[in-house]
Order: sequence, then C-alpha cells, then structure tokens
Amino acid sequence: MSHLLVLNAGSSSLKFGLFQSGPGDPQALVTGLVERIGGAARLVLTGPDGDRLAQTDLPARHAQDHHGALHAALAEVETRFPEAEITAVGHRVVHGGRDFADPMELTPDVIARLETLVPFAPLHQPHNLAGVQAAMAEFPQARQVACFDTAFHRSHPFVNDTFALPRAYYDKGVRRYGFHGLSYDYISGALAEMAPTLHKGRVVVAHLGNGASMCGMLAGRSLASTMGFSALDGLPMGTRSGQVDPGVLLYLMEQEGMDAAAISDLLYKKSGLLGLSGISHDMRTLEESDDPHARQAIDYFTFRIRRELGGLAAALDGLDAVVFTGGIGENSARIRHQVCSGMGWIGIELDEDANAQNASVISSDLGRVRVMVIPTNEELVIARAAARLAGG
Repeated sequence: MSHLLVLNAGSSSLKFGLFQSGPGDPQALVTGLVERIGGAARLVLTGPDGDRLAQTDLPARHAQDHHGALHAALAEVETRFPEAEITAVGHRVVHGGRDFADPMELTPDVIARLETLVPFAPLHQPHNLAGVQAAMAEFPQARQVACFDTAFHRSHPFVNDTFALPRAYYDKGVRRYGFHGLSYDYISGALAEMAPTLHKGRVVVAHLGNGASMCGMLAGRSLASTMGFSALDGLPMGTRSGQVDPGVLLYLMEQEGMDAAAISDLLYKKSGLLGLSGISHDMRTLEESDDPHARQAIDYFTFRIRRELGGLAAALDGLDAVVFTGGIGENSARIRHQVCSGMGWIGIELDEDANAQNASVISSDLGRVRVMVIPTNEELVIARAAARLAGG
C-alpha cells in the first residue's frame, strides 16, 4: 500500500501528515504540527482519531527555522512508520501567480517559475520551496505535487481582482490573488456535506490564525477576499500589518529613510498583533495578558474582522452564514464573541453557551444568519490532490 506525505509550511508553523492512499479519500495515519518556529518551538503529534501521541519541545537547532522544523518532522514520521512507502509528497505553495490555478506536479521548470514569485510572498514561498527541495532529496522516487493557496480565488470577477492602477500593471500580474485557498476549499466542501443549502448561498469564512483572512463565497466559490496582491493585505495578523494606507509607505521611505528591505521587515515581521501589543504575536499570550496594549491589539483585530465582514456581505449582496476556522477562529471563544456582539443588524445573534463550548453551530435561533465553527483541514485537500496526480 502506498503512502502520501503532506507538508504545509506557514509563517511560524509547519503542519505535516502521513496518509495512506487507496480507494476514496486518503486516510490519515498521523498528523503533526511544529508551532512557534523561531521561538519556543514544540512538535505535537496526533493520531487519526485525534488522540495526542506525543508533544516535544524542540532543541534549538530544530526550533530556529523551518528547515530545522522539517528535519524534526521527517525524523518523527520515519521513526514511527519505518515501512512507509511514500510515493507522493504534497506541498502547500502559497503563491501560484496567474499561471497555476490547479495542483501541479513539480518539475525543475515549475519550481523555477515558482521561485520568481518569491517577491509576492516572501514570508512563505521560500519556506514552501525549501520543503520541496528537502522532500526531493529525502524521497527522490516520489512524485512531488504543489497545491496553491491562490488557486481557489481565481474565480473572482474583475472588480474584485484588480487595483485602480494603469491597466498595464494588471496585465503584468499586479492583481488581487487572495490566499488561504486550501483552507477555503476544504470549508466549501465541508459545508456542501454539512449544510448543502447554506453552501449554495452567501457565506463569509473567517480563517483566523497567525495569518488571517476572510473570504466571501457564493455557491461555494470565492467571490471576494480580504487579501490582495500579497499576504499582507486585509486583516492584521500575528506579525503582519494587514491593510495600511500606501501613503504610510511613502512617508517611511521619504521621511524615515527606510528602504524596501526595511519596510518589508517592518510589515511582515514587526507589525500586526506583535507590533500593536509590544508583547507577542500569539493570540493565546495576548488573551492571558492584563496589559492594556494586549487588549488594544485584540480590539483592533476584532474591529477589522467586523469591518471586513460588512464589506464582504455587501460584495455578496447579503449574508446567510459565517464560518470561523483556523487556529484562532476554531479555539478562541473571546474573539468570536467580540466579532459577533452587536451584529444583530446584519442578522447575527450568538448563543454564548454554544460559543463557549466551541460548538459547530454557535448562533442562536433568534438570528437569521447561521454562525458556525468548522475546523479546517488543508492537509487533506493537499493529500487528495497528491493522490489524484500520483494515481494518474
């Protein structure tokens, strides 16, 4: 029986999974997460039934960057499943640009084209491609398959895909790509099974984690996204600024003397929840803090979610459901409460008891809009694509 390995590198985390291929959906044998890379990193290993198999604090040589985290993850998989025959490795690749709208087998030519997109996603694309190179070296006979976070949003109409710049820039690829597409793809499929009527309607999905965005779906397809040309736009994130007036960037260049590298470092690594609070990029740490700056960072985060929710509802010509997903969206009752409180005008009424229990439906019967919590599973989306291409 052949096996599939899935690698999903985020900005401060690495998710991985070993799947057994066969008829129907690939079956997870083990999944894992290395979180807080660059800090007090730890590896958590979970069995197929959700039971925690191991939790290990990583030594410094594996905690500092994604390369070390990947080494620790592969060692864990090989130790527990030494007989696994890995025939395909599926990779999350954040940016597919204009050309890659479907899963693609990775060849030297494809990899070279993806490397040209590093400036579009400098916080993620290098980690994604480093994982590809490491997997090719570790499993030279396996087929390497890329799944693109931007692909789900290629259905955007022109008005949600462009900027008001001279048209020549749009033709060169300066457009709103949107991200977190693998997560939205999974949520769309899950909704089709759980609530097919809602799936056919107008749904806003909030993927809230260290990276955060929102997507307006109509009949299961992306109509609008809060993220744009890069993974910087829209909501504030762990260390990323989210929406910012372009005039601020001009000011930083002209008055503060900052060059492109310094501005990039500021926007990607020193802003967001970390920059606002001065404490941490991790929502769990902020929620536990009594520092007023932590509260202000949380308040700004939820304010922007509420503002974008209204905008996406307008783009969809109404709203039938809101889905929370991602590490924060799935686990933080406080964030969901702050987002939904006072939103009765749009049809949202929260059931506080259900919200506190992280129930799958957290709206009350008084609200017209269904509010749900659905854990995402990007790894399964990647495994499905790898199985299709490997089987072909």
